[in-house]
Amino acid sequence: MGGFAAVVLAGGAARRMGGADKPTLPVAGQSMLTRVLAAVHDADPRVVVGRVPADLPVSVHVTREEPPGGGPVAAAAAGLALVPDSVAFTALLAADLPFLTGEAIDVLRLTMESAPMEGAVYRDAEGHLQVLCGVWRTKALRAALDRLAEERGGLDGAPVRALLEKVRVAEVSWRRPGPPPWFDCDTDDDLRTAEEWAR
Repeated sequence: MGGFAAVVLAGGAARRMGGADKPTLPVAGQSMLTRVLAAVHDADPRVVVGRVPADLPVSVHVTREEPPGGGPVAAAAAGLALVPDSVAFTALLAADLPFLTGEAIDVLRLTMESAPMEGAVYRDAEGHLQVLCGVWRTKALRAALDRLAEERGGLDGAPVRALLEKVRVAEVSWRRPGPPPWFDCDTDDDLRTAEEWAR
């Protein structure tokens, strides 16, 4: 087994941004979705769960969670269904991470390759785990999703923390200067902050 895939979650209602198609919103002239996909340019396949604009400048596989609006865990399962079993590692990422970089992904991948864990995710300064900014052993993530679906009778509305209870994760710190790679844009204020940082 080898290889590396990426599943990017681009659904969600973006209620705090008036229902905007959040992943397509630009930061420094480039959509957040495009920026995330650039950070995993070497992933194969790259799967986007959600809407994809017709002018997306890169080729991706596209799918939707079942049922639509079922939440990030259901979306993760839908995306992972398009990742071959032979792929060793899969990045699971939100689509609104404008400062995600290839370097940040490499740190997670190297952690996974050296640690006997099932996932590696960033831990922020407050101690919160950034589950949608992580790299996972594909087989372990698939098994965790299957166990959770069996316990709940499906993944519709399952909270991300429920998935964390099924896997052992390495908690990774980010000590480089500048915005953290897990900074996400949930509000208009977040988007303005991202623009200021990106200048």
